[in-house]
Amino acid sequence: MSELFQRSTVLDLLHEYTKTDGLRRHGYAVEAAMRAAAERTGGDQEYWGAVGLLHDFDYEMYPEPPDHPLKGADILRERGYDEKFVRTILSHAPYTGVPREDDCARWLFAVDELCGFCMACAMVQPDKKIAQVKVKSVRKKLKKKDFAAKVSREDIDEGAADLGLERDEVIAHVLAALVGVGEDLGL
Repeated sequence: MSELFQRSTVLDLLHEYTKTDGLRRHGYAVEAAMRAAAERTGGDQEYWGAVGLLHDFDYEMYPEPPDHPLKGADILRERGYDEKFVRTILSHAPYTGVPREDDCARWLFAVDELCGFCMACAMVQPDKKIAQVKVKSVRKKLKKKDFAAKVSREDIDEGAADLGLERDEVIAHVLAALVGVGEDLGL
């Protein structure tokens, strides 16, 4: 695997463009969910983890569509990332029109919004621990439109459907992955 996908290289790039802890933690969460998905499907964990870490690395500097993720894609190309990697990251934003053509892209779309939502669910737990969050409570909170209102419930449902999985199965996948990095997430 290329040095470009080594975690230390990817973290350096993430930290160069992303200064806030909240957005960095989101990257760590999506990385964990993507590594778990790679293990589940036989994908390359380092590559999929890099996709997770870098999918929003440009968001802090370019938060408005279509700048995010198009500006980030240009940066990734300048840094030597191949077009497949760049297209996978572009595909997580439906407005780019880049189709999700492989398992890595489909999993990225499926876990992105859900990672943030599950983290929000942990924040309302008495001990603020992701390990205390259950699939049932995530499902109940998804029905409350005012809870984590910016999270697209439609994207969560579409992501699960694209994988051919039930939404609860994807929620369970994300929760299990996040428990493993709970300390890094402050949860």
